[in-house]
Amino acid sequence: MSGETKEVLGSNYVQNDVIINRLIDKMTLFDDNLMSLVFGQNIETTELLLRVIMERDIKVIDVRGQDELKNPVIGGRCITLDVHAIDVDGRHIDIEVQINAEGSHVRRARYHSSMMDARMLKEGQEFKEIKDSYVIFIYDHDKFRKGLPFYHIQRRVDETGEVFGDGSHIIYVNGRYEGNDDIGRMMRDFHQCRPEQIKSEALSKAVAYYKEKEGRGAMSEAVRQYAMEYAKEYAKEYAKEYAKEYGEEQKEEGILQGKNNMLYSLVSKGRLKIDVAAEEANVSLGEFEKSMEEAGYKIPELV
Repeated sequence: MSGETKEVLGSNYVQNDVIINRLIDKMTLFDDNLMSLVFGQNIETTELLLRVIMERDIKVIDVRGQDELKNPVIGGRCITLDVHAIDVDGRHIDIEVQINAEGSHVRRARYHSSMMDARMLKEGQEFKEIKDSYVIFIYDHDKFRKGLPFYHIQRRVDETGEVFGDGSHIIYVNGRYEGNDDIGRMMRDFHQCRPEQIKSEALSKAVAYYKEKEGRGAMSEAVRQYAMEYAKEYAKEYAKEYAKEYGEEQKEEGILQGKNNMLYSLVSKGRLKIDVAAEEANVSLGEFEKSMEEAGYKIPELV
């Protein structure tokens, strides 16, 4: 952590460290910081997840978490894939977890697909050589509200109904599906925050590594780096301003407001579940939603 960050946080650094560790304890695989480490660093767990979602055996040869794909156009939007896998046949697979509806707009899948496609062909290669691509959204709720475990999207010819066959595939996974089958069991595991509650041995072991064992440091740093931009901003804006305007006795109120705004930001961006944030703020869900709206933050839609 930079000296600037420590200076900004001052004596409140330890308090923020405690907050971050409590958040990690409550995280599930729907939190992309944890998910990117559990799958993006581990071929075994990625193959397990893809076998369940794609319903066939798959051999992954490369996988990366939080893989940034830069837009070659100046000013163009770049994207960061939660998990980017490549299988033995050269197919590129993007796996995203999503808590709120705002981040899972259907055109996002189109954009992710195009960004992966643009990197598959080298100069001189023919278009027919491009490999299939898959964009998979594991959504915390039922995106299309039909009660199905999966929703597969492919291009079709309107007049005939036949599959176009361009190799582009989009899959939405219903994270609330609870059937007594492989995907139902997998989604139940995704909702567990404690490793011992996860039924899959491979997933339980991987989550335990980042929550309880050697990987805890990497997990803490991943969360801290994301949260710290808010902690720095709000520690400056609130703690110092409160002290300046109301005196040192009000500084703690500023620090509390800074902590709350960090939670609001994480929730609004889909990085933290709202019920977890409310628990961390030590208020009811209704009170947290009200204070979040009053602070000018948008409460993400869930379905």
